[in-house]
Amino acid sequence: MNKKINLIIGSGVLGAYLALELLKKKESVIVTTRTIKKKIKNYDYLKIQKKIKFEKLDINNKIEIKKTIKKYRPNKIFYFAGQSSLTKSFKYRKETFLSHFNGTKNFLNIIKEEKLKTKFFKANSGYIFSSKKGYINLDCKFLSSNNPYILAQQKTFKLIKKYRRFGLNLSNLVFMQVESPLRGKDFFIKKVCLSAKNKSKVTVGNINTYRDYSWITEVVKAIILTSSLKSKDFMISAGKKLSGKEILATAYRMNKLDYNKYFSIDKKFFRKNEEKTLIGFYKNNSYLKKKFNFKFKVFGNSLIRKMYKNS
Repeated sequence: MNKKINLIIGSGVLGAYLALELLKKKESVIVTTRTIKKKIKNYDYLKIQKKIKFEKLDINNKIEIKKTIKKYRPNKIFYFAGQSSLTKSFKYRKETFLSHFNGTKNFLNIIKEEKLKTKFFKANSGYIFSSKKGYINLDCKFLSSNNPYILAQQKTFKLIKKYRRFGLNLSNLVFMQVESPLRGKDFFIKKVCLSAKNKSKVTVGNINTYRDYSWITEVVKAIILTSSLKSKDFMISAGKKLSGKEILATAYRMNKLDYNKYFSIDKKFFRKNEEKTLIGFYKNNSYLKKKFNFKFKVFGNSLIRKMYKNS
């Protein structure tokens, strides 16, 4: 029997951990990237660099995309490319739009034109939605925003739904916060854990907000299970809330320190009109328990402890 072939667009953290999990299942993985480097950091960290086939690909070039798809004939395509910073999207407005909307549209047009049965999955953010009393689900209205990242993701979300009406196997995969050891040092949990480990002080923003954090290895397992289902839109998150204050307290407690002595507030880190609570509605992932007996086990304090140990 031929191996199942997975094409991952983008060499970021989510794709790297997904590749690791797919390799465990003895499936083939091809990763596309804008530039081929001798050392792909994320894959090198996971010790799978030599097991992956890397292909240089311009997601805005339909000819290159078509050649890559015809070369590998993937069973599944995971589109995890795109400028991913809310803040940087104002500076890189055009790149943000092209990398999400145009890149996705190029793939969808080829899949449609070639009448491919390939399953296509586009990563998206739960923060494109306006919450209902702090909870987010796929029935929520889009958030009214001028942020280029949010606008690009909203338009791409609608594009997937539109092309699915042509009978294509397309899904939006919507995530909240996904944490991993490969998180950048400027991300809240990673920053706090590193400071606690070094017994140093940390400057933070609003610590009285609640967010939904999931651990990367559980997220990719959920992605693989979800990818076996009939194409539609899915929201994948632990569905549990965690506050900034709890993150501080737990991280510093790991080093037997009182967090109250080690942090200061800087309002420059506050976001305008920030909602106190933004959590993925728990029923979003109930299908995982019902169909696969899978549930998220790493969240809250256990997630912080994992980050602390792996920082």
